[in-house]
Amino acid sequence: MSLTRPASTCRAVLISAIASGQGKTTVTAALARRLVREGKRVRVFKTGPDFLDPMLLARASGAPVHPLDLWMVGVEASRQRLADAARDADVILVEGVMGLYDGKPSSADLARAFGLPVLLVVDASAMAQTVGAVVCGLRDYGPCKVLGVIANRVASSGHATMVAESLRDVALVATLPRQTASLPERHLGLVQADEVADLDALLDTLADALVLRDGVDNWPLLQFDAAEDRHSNQHSALLTGKTIAIARDAAFAFVYPANIDCLHALGADIVFFSPLADDAIPANADAVYLPGGYPELHAETLADAHAWRASIREADAAGMPILAECGGMMALADMLVDAQGVSWPMAGVLTGTVRMQTKLAGLGMQSLPTAHGHVRGHTFHYSRFDTSLVPHAHTTRQRDGSAGEAVYLRGALHASYFHAYFPSQPHAIAALLGADLTMPMTMTTHAMPDAITNHKANP
Repeated sequence: MSLTRPASTCRAVLISAIASGQGKTTVTAALARRLVREGKRVRVFKTGPDFLDPMLLARASGAPVHPLDLWMVGVEASRQRLADAARDADVILVEGVMGLYDGKPSSADLARAFGLPVLLVVDASAMAQTVGAVVCGLRDYGPCKVLGVIANRVASSGHATMVAESLRDVALVATLPRQTASLPERHLGLVQADEVADLDALLDTLADALVLRDGVDNWPLLQFDAAEDRHSNQHSALLTGKTIAIARDAAFAFVYPANIDCLHALGADIVFFSPLADDAIPANADAVYLPGGYPELHAETLADAHAWRASIREADAAGMPILAECGGMMALADMLVDAQGVSWPMAGVLTGTVRMQTKLAGLGMQSLPTAHGHVRGHTFHYSRFDTSLVPHAHTTRQRDGSAGEAVYLRGALHASYFHAYFPSQPHAIAALLGADLTMPMTMTTHAMPDAITNHKANP
């Protein structure tokens, strides 16, 4: 039995494109900043697993950016996110992933699931009238409901006119001219927001350059209904009384905001510490969470962080639960060989050497099997871990069910390249962080309909 919450109305769109590299994030950030400066309350979401784009979009909109995904987050949990946002916002922007129809489920699947009209971003720098053919193809292939087009990298007002004339019955909603400054990138995607000098000035420049040909007040109002389970606010106290120490700095920044919310909902107290600042694990910690990030860019600093390295070795020796994801696992190895071939000593908790490479080593949606259910998430890394350790298990690829990332388990230490989305199975996460599983559990986890569960995502 469920309780139906009041419907929420809001103007909302999904921003997509024909492929990556068209400028979706830049356009979404520019639009968000523009609307915020006009006094609108804006909430932004990102389709699929991502850590870097949401950091930038959060800065542009002034609010946390959560993922929406029919598989990893779940249909009803995504619907709930939209309904909650619609109660507080005037406009919701959902940035798509890759091209409109890429992946299963795709951005188009997400748009259709929640009735979101699509704004198509097209890089018009090397096109004029052909933009119309691209847009008509994207609209009709699905088909998909297209609200309009944002033409990116437009050369002039005359160029914009040619693009508008090519669109036939589709509106040219906005244009963004070619920019001399752009958002910097590195091997995993955009540079972290806090690392970009004068980021707010850059966002303001993009917002100023965006030419809106019609106001968003003319966009259709959408209604979002969400059912809330009657137990949804009766969270389990599995981590009550426990303090989770979470590494947080430029080397360990890949954390879903929902993961932190989930730990709070489980009753945990949270303290943050910085390995880059050579912080030892806080003395009151009962468990440690080492998220992913860019340890390879800070290997020299981590190698010199003697207090941090000694404290994590002591915590491991004492049997403290440690959950290490991707970059967190890399920092626990004996050595890390960076992209220049220089070797740096790491914490020495896990036997083996991490080696950076130019070839992508892991990408895609995966799930982690545990005794308390499957935890959903993803993997994305450019390094490999050369080790004599025997994996305790492997994750499962959502695309085809094959074995994915190795999972290393030794005592209370759990390490893998896998990034977990904690709300997909809070009970399992609590267990990994040392919960007393003899306690009764009331927290519910979302269930996916077969139609979504059986989708196979492209990596």
